[in-house]
Amino acid sequence: MTVTLQRPFGETVERVRAALKEQGFGVLTEIDVRATLQEKLGETIEDYLILGACNPPLAHRALEADRRIGLLLPCNVVVRSADGHTVVEALDPQVMVTVSEQPGLRPVADDAAARLTAALESLRG
Repeated sequence: MTVTLQRPFGETVERVRAALKEQGFGVLTEIDVRATLQEKLGETIEDYLILGACNPPLAHRALEADRRIGLLLPCNVVVRSADGHTVVEALDPQVMVTVSEQPGLRPVADDAAARLTAALESLRG
């Protein structure tokens, strides 16, 4: 799930946070990959941020269906710079269903996918 924007990285990060919040997600974790690689390895890459987004009711439903699903939580959303644009990407929650093979996860994944799609689409406006 990807959207490419003609907006600055910092502005996009703030808009992504707001779009996720609008869809019931909070950001539990934040990994500044650029800063980490610079600090630990002395390597320089483009702006690259991983946001660990969680919608607690959806997470609870997913865990009720399959406790092992915690391995795929929270939903990671990447915001990165690429060729003068800012790219926002999220892993399709349907991956949970494929990995787990628990049919009870399908409605949760459908709901999560709809919310993430709505969040990404709202960034275009």
